[in-house]
Formats: sequence, C-alpha cells, structure tokens
Amino acid sequence: MDNIGYAIEGILFAAGEPVKAAKLAVVLEKTVEEIETAVKELKEEYDNEHRGFSIIEISDGYQICSRPEYYVYIREILGEQRNQPLSNAAMEALAIIAYKQPVTRGMVEKVRGVNSDGCVNRLYERGLIEEAGRLDAPGRPILYRTTDTFLRCFGLRTPRDLPPINFKSIMPELEDAGEQLSIEDTDAARDDKGSE
Repeated sequence: MDNIGYAIEGILFAAGEPVKAAKLAVVLEKTVEEIETAVKELKEEYDNEHRGFSIIEISDGYQICSRPEYYVYIREILGEQRNQPLSNAAMEALAIIAYKQPVTRGMVEKVRGVNSDGCVNRLYERGLIEEAGRLDAPGRPILYRTTDTFLRCFGLRTPRDLPPINFKSIMPELEDAGEQLSIEDTDAARDDKGSE
C-alpha cells in the first residue's frame, strides 16, 4: 500500500468522527474511487493482521473504531461508566425518531402516548439525535433527526439500513403515522448539513 492509505489512517484517527470520502479525496488530491480502494486495502490489512480497530462506513464517509471483540478489555480500562444503556423509554423514542425523522417532540409523544421530554433530552445530550430545523406550524416546534453517532452506535451506514416498518400496522389508531418517511429526504438533509 502506498502513502495514501496511511494518510487516510492518520486523518481518520485524528478526526475521531466520520470523514466524508469526497473530503478525503480533495485533501489528498485523489479521486473518490482511489480513496475507496485505499480504504478497502486498509480494511483488509486490519482484518489480516487482526488489528484492534477497524474502519466503518457512515454516511458516505469513514471512521476508525475499536473492534467489538475487544470491547470487554476496553471496558476494563475505561470503566463501566462508559456503558450506560438507554432506558426502554429512550429506546422507544429513538426508534420513533429514527423511522419517522424528522419529527417533533409532540409527534414522538403521540406515538408513545406519554410525555417524552426526558427521553428526547437524554438522546440529544448523548448525541444520538440533533435538531433538523423547525416545523412550519404554530409555535414552530423543533424537528429532530438521528446523527452519525446514532449510525455508528447501531452499526448502520445510512438510515436506509434500518429494517422496514409500517407504523399503521402496529398502531392503526394513529391516522397520520403513515409509512416510514422517505429516507432519501433525510439523507439529503444530512448531506446538506455536511456540506455547510
């Protein structure tokens, strides 16, 4: 492998968050295809050498992260405080936001049937959801969508990787619950944010 692979490795390591393939291409003065090839070679090298980390793909970009099989050792070093699971209520709220994004807190509460302020706040604090504008309605409530952190935590490349679900079949009493939103629209909004 030439220096491009190791340059990518250094950038991803230092960034600590997903870096778009297109941005790597611009910085390294290569094509996106050359970046993809170099990343593929890096992944193969990591696998062949049983390295403690891997490269995952998130939203047309890449991020270095530790391998799940070494989690038990990492937990020993970093301590249990890093492993604070979400409550069932927070997982419910997160699932609703993930499948119906962008949504308001009120929409989440309508599906759950209970106040969701605490759940939404916790998800926001953990970086699993973010603001995605405001709804054009009285009071202009905040719209929420999932983040790249959500994708990384759940092992997804894009929101399109979520298994399909039909909210009407689960809760027919919710007339406006409808089908899963157009994930393409959500990805387009995420891409617009990334290019700002």
